[in-house]
Amino acid sequence: MPAGTDWRKRSSRLLGVVDAFVVIWAVVGAFIIRFGFEPDFVVAGQEFTYAWLSVALATVWWLMLGAWNSRQSRVLGAGPDEYKRVAAASLWLFGLVAIVSYVLRVDTARGYVGVALPVGLLGLLMGRWLIRQHLNINRQRGNSMSRLLLVGGPSAVSHLAASLHRAKHAGYLPIAAYMPGAQVGQPVEVDSGLPVLGCRPDARSIIEAIESCGADAVAVSAGVQLHPQTLRHLGWELASRNVGLIMAPALTDIAGPRIHTQQVAGLPLIHVTTPTLEGGQRVAKRLFDVIISAALVILAAPIMVIVAVLVRTESRGPVLFKQVRVGIEGTHFSMLKFRSMVANAEDRLAELAHRNEGSGVLFKMKDDPRITRVGRFLRKYSLDELPQLFNVLAGSMSLVGPRPPLPSEVEAYEQDVRRRLLVKPGLTGLWQVSGRSNLSWQDSVRLDLYYVENWSLAGDLIIILRTVRAVFHSTGAY
Repeated sequence: MPAGTDWRKRSSRLLGVVDAFVVIWAVVGAFIIRFGFEPDFVVAGQEFTYAWLSVALATVWWLMLGAWNSRQSRVLGAGPDEYKRVAAASLWLFGLVAIVSYVLRVDTARGYVGVALPVGLLGLLMGRWLIRQHLNINRQRGNSMSRLLLVGGPSAVSHLAASLHRAKHAGYLPIAAYMPGAQVGQPVEVDSGLPVLGCRPDARSIIEAIESCGADAVAVSAGVQLHPQTLRHLGWELASRNVGLIMAPALTDIAGPRIHTQQVAGLPLIHVTTPTLEGGQRVAKRLFDVIISAALVILAAPIMVIVAVLVRTESRGPVLFKQVRVGIEGTHFSMLKFRSMVANAEDRLAELAHRNEGSGVLFKMKDDPRITRVGRFLRKYSLDELPQLFNVLAGSMSLVGPRPPLPSEVEAYEQDVRRRLLVKPGLTGLWQVSGRSNLSWQDSVRLDLYYVENWSLAGDLIIILRTVRAVFHSTGAY
């Protein structure tokens, strides 16, 4: 039995218990709210009671959650699939209830269904979220992980191992490498540090490597020198041993909605759609920016007045700090911030250049002497960035997007980094919710390019919600 089976079974059982509790709670609660404590209430003279209907509804709901594979270990802990399956199972169930009620002419109480569905669905999603947090904590400690044997070429193995180590919440732990066609005698993969268990391009040798390291899944990465027939035999052998097979193509930073699989002559062809932000999408994003930023300006107006008074009181100089930044397609604009440094901060930058703690083209300094006491507090909770809401209203910035760069930074950009300028810079973004100033230059670029390639309105909303948590935690803010 693979080593990773125990945590899968425990998680599945826990989800089953939580699901049962939630659906019973939702159905019983809906019954009591709608009818009180009257178990003998009969529906329009029909020969069944809502008490029996509640039992049937809770049972079928729980079974449908299992039928939709919402408790499958593959979807636990990361990605939206788990939540989508829970929602799909619930909506299908109540759709069937509506159809059956119509066909059999049963007058099902709308108040009963109207309470059970939203309360149950919300409870199920909340339960999944709480279990996901618990699972993620375990995974950060190295527990509840699928032990992976990585199969592929050296560069592909090292890249896949590094990516999985960065995303521990996904639940994959690389433990060894197998490099078909590589040079014999290489005991350790240099970049990842994983032990190399073999290099013979046959399924039998790979199976022996799996058994020796105790892997419960195999990830076949790009650059693998295996014949398609060998891969087919390997898949059969893994299936008989209940070991997972994962294919990892050489596609990096591509979001799920852009990937579509099509079967052609028995081959699973992966189609990647081209990212666009034109026409209706551009209008929708702009409308979203205007509505949300206008509402935030109104809500934050008292806070901005207080901050302006504090900035003005502590040190001489203007309340607002204006700085030229580079926007969409290289256009320049004046970005607004509450002044968090002394008035002559720009003039003193040269004397502090040797103390730069950042990498790449960004200047970062954790204990910058130019920052005022009020400014340090403002930066900790990102209050200094509130005036950028007016940049969003004016159209030079968006609520969500890449970090607005300085002209000097853009001049030092390599060609691929310039793709950041294809969309408007944002008040917040993936860089804001993923570490802020603690990020390296390479990670900042990677996150910004990922956003440009995979923009969606739903993604913007998720980033805004995550920003609230990041601001209160004040991680990486200086």
